[in-house]
Amino acid sequence: MKQVSGKIKWVFAVGQLGWSILAGIIANLLVNFYLPDSTENGVITFVTSATFIGLTVIGLITAFGRIVDAVTDPWIAGMSDKCGSKLGKRIPFMRYAAFPFALLTVLIFCCPVRGESTVNIVWLAVTMVLFYIFMTAYCTPYNALIPVLGRSQKDRMDISTYISLTYIVGTGIAFSGKMIWEAVANATGWDYYFCARLVLGILAMIALVCMLLPAFLINEKDYDNTPPVKENAFRSLAKTFKNKHFQVFVLSDIIYWIGITIFNTGFIFYVENLLRLNNYMVLFIFMTFVTFVCYPVVNILSRKFGKKKLLTVGFALFGFAFLVSSFAGKVSFIPNLAYGFIICVLVGVPLSVLGVIPQAIVADIAESDCVLTGENRDAMFYAARTFAFKLGQSIAMIIFTSLAVVGQYKETVDGAEVLKNNGTGYRISLVIAMVLCIIAMIIILFYDEKRVMDVIDKSHEEEAEHAET
Repeated sequence: MKQVSGKIKWVFAVGQLGWSILAGIIANLLVNFYLPDSTENGVITFVTSATFIGLTVIGLITAFGRIVDAVTDPWIAGMSDKCGSKLGKRIPFMRYAAFPFALLTVLIFCCPVRGESTVNIVWLAVTMVLFYIFMTAYCTPYNALIPVLGRSQKDRMDISTYISLTYIVGTGIAFSGKMIWEAVANATGWDYYFCARLVLGILAMIALVCMLLPAFLINEKDYDNTPPVKENAFRSLAKTFKNKHFQVFVLSDIIYWIGITIFNTGFIFYVENLLRLNNYMVLFIFMTFVTFVCYPVVNILSRKFGKKKLLTVGFALFGFAFLVSSFAGKVSFIPNLAYGFIICVLVGVPLSVLGVIPQAIVADIAESDCVLTGENRDAMFYAARTFAFKLGQSIAMIIFTSLAVVGQYKETVDGAEVLKNNGTGYRISLVIAMVLCIIAMIIILFYDEKRVMDVIDKSHEEEAEHAET
């Protein structure tokens, strides 16, 4: 098999840049678009913010979309593992899923009725479900290429680092969407929501090009000649979850994802409501810079101390960061802007750890499982991980959107009644995120990294001896 080059590693990472833009738009802008904390300055609501047994419509829709997405993960992974195309097992899915994935990202924000309507609720529900299906169709095969391209520990960590870099850049680009469309609307006088859809359409086109580059520039057959599997997808998924090392990892991962999704979804709300700042993009860029700078350090430290230790420290740092964030706007002796920068440093450092390490750990577990069982289920391991953390994200969306309406009140401004929020629910969400990260830290302590790596190292030694003879 061909050794992966540095050029191919970066071409592969560009695909992550593309899909992270689309995923970032939904993760970071959707709730703010449909469930604003204030209806001042021409902002309107498209779906009701009323709750049913404490749950909002937007929370239920996004959670349902994520659950459908999670269920389709093993189905897509199974089809990918069984694919006998001359292009390989993964590339065909990436090529065909990219366009509808990008298109649906924009359509989610193009609700037909201008104002609260049942039609908008149906539109959002349908487009969200389709969005997640095509996201899975691209991302699950894409992630399955990580152990294919990264056969050595160095290549694996390099790829994990590169895609983490492009992921954070893509998320930053997505996060800037609101700032850009607001700037366009202010400069041109065009309709606010027309500008939003125009900017999101341009970002989606950029993302589409990025996603197609690895799909057309990487020859999968150069790196993988394993035959398609014949096993039923859900039977393969069951075997994947029977792996004890994976069970520990994925349990900590799902709990962590609930916490980090709460924070990511609420970031704009925390900055604008709790810190009373309008420059959330400045803070996000700074946080991205901190994360970016730490990535090479994480790569080096993981080889010296192991992935498990870094992951444990990352969870602990996240817990502390969320605790500090819950006091945003309440510490009188620290200016709000300075407090915002402190939060960005505290969050940015563990973000670099959690951006790199989990993907590499899944690759390690998948390789060790293949050595022990003789069955290559790379796609299924990544699908199982995404299946789990998407369920976590579903729970997070329900939690955050339900808490976001806690503290809402109406106030008359210039003779018009507007919706406002005192921030109580946002602070509660941060405390919950802190507790979840501490639980994830405790669970990952039970992951037996040494045993996993011993299996891999022994396999590589045997391959080297066989090659010499």
